[in-house]
Amino acid sequence: MKRRHAQTSRRRRPGRPRTVASVRRLVLRLADENSSWGYRRIHGELALFGVTIAPSTVWEILTAAGVDPAPHRATVTWAEFLRSQAEVVLAMDFVETVTLTRRTPVHPRRCPPCR
Repeated sequence: MKRRHAQTSRRRRPGRPRTVASVRRLVLRLADENSSWGYRRIHGELALFGVTIAPSTVWEILTAAGVDPAPHRATVTWAEFLRSQAEVVLAMDFVETVTLTRRTPVHPRRCPPCR
C-alpha cells in the first residue's frame, strides 16, 4: 500500500502534457494543404472538427516543425498577384461593350409604333 501511494503521488514532468501526436499531425497536414491559412484559421478549423486546442499551441506546433507563417508559405507572391491582375485588366480593356440605347427611327412617319 505504501509503494502504491508513493507511485501515484510521485511528481511527473513539470508543465503541461504534450499535445497528442494525432493532433500534431493534423495541424501540420492542414498547414501543408492550405498554405494561405495561419495558425488562427487552423485553430478555427480544428474547433469545427471538435478538437479543443489553444491557438498558441497551434502556433507552437507550427514553429517547432519549422513551418513559416502563412504569408511566407503562400504560393503566390504579392508581385505575382499584381502581375496577373494587370494582365486581366489589360485584357479587359480591349473588350468592346455594347450599351443599349433607345434609337429614334430613321423614318418616323413609316414606323408602325410611331403612328
